[in-house]
Amino acid sequence: MTTGTLAPSVDGRDPGHLERVRWLLSDTLTIAWRWLAAMVRLPESIVFSVIQPVLLVLMFRYVFGGAITGVPGSYVDYLMPGIFVQTVTFGAVISAVGMAEDLQKGIIERFRALPMARAAVVTGRSLSDLTRNFGSILLMTGLGFAVGFRIQTNVPAFIAGLGILLLFSWAISWGFALLGLVVSSPETAQLATFPVLLPFTFASSAFVPVDRMPGWLQAFAKSQPVSEVVDGCRALMSGGPTARPVLIALAWSLGMLAVLAPLAVRRYIRTD
Repeated sequence: MTTGTLAPSVDGRDPGHLERVRWLLSDTLTIAWRWLAAMVRLPESIVFSVIQPVLLVLMFRYVFGGAITGVPGSYVDYLMPGIFVQTVTFGAVISAVGMAEDLQKGIIERFRALPMARAAVVTGRSLSDLTRNFGSILLMTGLGFAVGFRIQTNVPAFIAGLGILLLFSWAISWGFALLGLVVSSPETAQLATFPVLLPFTFASSAFVPVDRMPGWLQAFAKSQPVSEVVDGCRALMSGGPTARPVLIALAWSLGMLAVLAPLAVRRYIRTD
């Protein structure tokens, strides 16, 4: 078993910096392709991961939308940025379950025995999650337009909002990959995600204005990352003051990425 984040070259010499980067990128793409190929071979997993956000859109648009008041503009324009963030947040469960499953089956140990960049397993996992989330966002965008969502700003601002959304999804995928490496089984990983997901997604500005919540809940709802990212995306997609919510959303996403990515790589390298 080799040490460090990259195994020595075949002739035993320590590779240089550029070779380390090239090897890491190559191995990351290989691992990402492995997870994406596995997902394609299980179309039922794609179907079920799509059903949940679709049902949420339809329920909040047609069941609860008429009862929710006090939002600027139409409720569907207010709702869709929150649905976008909720979709990628709940999609991060797959990161935790996938890592825990590979760990339980011994696949992680097989990767660790190969002459490959150690960090590539978790970077590949996060890259595959980013690709999957990109597809989910495209699907939800089409669904949003179908139920009446319209861009109230302009196309470049809307694309910038999707960029913030993808950055946030990438950051949280590292956190849930870390969770998958810590817990003992895929079942435990799935159960462990909900105490994190539920309060952050539903006690947020995703579906209702924060000022409509009880006073004791507003302090948490206003300052937690899901609300901040929703507000940043909503400003770019639906209008309103833009600079402050966008900068705060970027700060949360980049800060989480800077903390969670090194922790996930370190945990993977130290996994027995």
